[in-house]
Amino acid sequence: MERDINQINVIPLVDVMLVLLVIVLTTATFISTGQVPVNLAKAKETSARKDTPIVVSLTAEGGLFLNDRAVDETGLPPLLQPYPKESSVVVRADRVTLLERFVSLVDEIRGLGFHQVSLEVVKL
Repeated sequence: MERDINQINVIPLVDVMLVLLVIVLTTATFISTGQVPVNLAKAKETSARKDTPIVVSLTAEGGLFLNDRAVDETGLPPLLQPYPKESSVVVRADRVTLLERFVSLVDEIRGLGFHQVSLEVVKL
């Protein structure tokens, strides 16, 4: 009882591909929803970071976030106290943020003892 196989069963292949597609789409939505929407300024020169810095975001509306968690105007110093002073702090400021607000935020962070404060920008 010998018969020739002249067709390939593609149903298991389609099932596996659909499962992989669902996994990719699910993880992609988790990755993209984690950041505060900030329209960053552009610069010609940028550097790649190897460590995980403390991220302070300043939105165009004046909202303040620490590592993607909302912070009120006076709540930043107590939240930064547990971090070691050698940690680097990255400020993600919207490009339409008032310069005075940005400078006062950086001055406040440096006044808490953090000396590695930098601005995150988008490369041109």
